[in-house]
Amino acid sequence: MRVYGLTGSIGMGKSAVATMLRREGVPVFDADGEVHRLQGPGGALLPAIEARFPGTTGPKGVDRAKLGAAVFGNAQERKALEAIVHPAVQAARRDFLRRHRSRPFVVLDIPLLFETGGQKKLAGVIVVSAPAWKQRRRVMARPGMTAAKFRQIVNLQTPDAEKRRRADYIIDTGTLFVDTRAQVRRLVACLGAQTGR
Repeated sequence: MRVYGLTGSIGMGKSAVATMLRREGVPVFDADGEVHRLQGPGGALLPAIEARFPGTTGPKGVDRAKLGAAVFGNAQERKALEAIVHPAVQAARRDFLRRHRSRPFVVLDIPLLFETGGQKKLAGVIVVSAPAWKQRRRVMARPGMTAAKFRQIVNLQTPDAEKRRRADYIIDTGTLFVDTRAQVRRLVACLGAQTGR
């Protein structure tokens, strides 16, 4: 089984591409989705997060605004949160890979793939990209987003141009939906051919 990484900066359309891959029958592990599950109502990480960041959890799980305020812009607090979250996500990923070990290839959807050095053990990296103006428009339409917050998030991520340079495959989401879907279908056919299936 070959394991590919899917990544892209905020607002580039990575979630849409992950959905397209699933519709083509490709198993996709969603790291962000796993974090939401672990931090949601009854989530396994709630006790540890509440102990480290008091007042940031409740019956609905993590209060993302409160937790964000506690860690955003503070490298030490962010590392403390990552020390709670990352091992649990890694365990879930190992379980995903075991469950799908008979498949020719799978995709790991990892937002901070290059930032964490996660690309080193992969068969290849798929980068989702769009023009900067479109990225900004998408992100600024999100509830609670501000220009300052957007800049801060972008500054924490590997620049899009660098991601494109290091990519093995690029999916352009700056085009029509139907064109992006066609790119995804070609990619799936290409990856399938490489595995001989």
